[in-house]
Amino acid sequence: MDDYKTSSFGQNFRLDRQFLKDSIRQAVDFSLTDQSRGVAAPAIEKPCSADAKRVDLPKPGDWKIPAKDLAQAIANRRSRRDFLQQSLSLDELAFLLWATQGIREPKKAGRNFRTVPSAGCRHAFETYILVLNIQGLAYGIYRYLPTTHQLHFEFSVEHLPARIAQATLNQRFSAAAAAVFVWTALPYRMEWRYGPASYKVIAIDVGHVCQNLYLACEAISAGTCAVAAYDQDALDALLKLDGEDEFTIYLAPVGKVKD
Repeated sequence: MDDYKTSSFGQNFRLDRQFLKDSIRQAVDFSLTDQSRGVAAPAIEKPCSADAKRVDLPKPGDWKIPAKDLAQAIANRRSRRDFLQQSLSLDELAFLLWATQGIREPKKAGRNFRTVPSAGCRHAFETYILVLNIQGLAYGIYRYLPTTHQLHFEFSVEHLPARIAQATLNQRFSAAAAAVFVWTALPYRMEWRYGPASYKVIAIDVGHVCQNLYLACEAISAGTCAVAAYDQDALDALLKLDGEDEFTIYLAPVGKVKD
């Protein structure tokens, strides 16, 4: 019964597996976290300059999204990599962004309830959209602003499909999508509350986000495929991230698919 204890590389991974357990919670002195010490909570959203280019998104109730039975959406959920050469509408993109990180009930500063759960209501992510084929949007990289339900235009990138393919280790279906959702982690948002116990729950939380994307895609005849294998340095560089206080943690290309 020892075959499950050792990998094919002949190494024992018992120490690495500790990341999957919650044993660290017994060793953390939570009285020492920044929250317990009275340090102000980090902002729930990265700032952008007052003169930044923003795009207003259709709001819930205004977009034209067909009704979809939840049980059917769950039953139909697949990882889909064969995208049609069709654009997504701004309504559809707004719906997907709201479904994955939309704020449904603003509260006090530093805390807000969204369409996905998060440990301690910390929501340690930013959502970047690599726009390749969205009606009404110029080609380039955008960031979702949940507090105002807007897109912030970050910058344009030459040869964006090729850069996407290279950063995703030549998974070319990513570059054939209408848009690529990229979630970055800002660990301090979680560390402020949980200190060294933050990292497992950050990984859990991003799974909640992507599952909502899968199900929301089913409502608009679109598909997605979660991607966790990528060139960390290349993707962080593509988004102009520092790779320390903010870095890519997960991504998912989205495009129209055959019904």
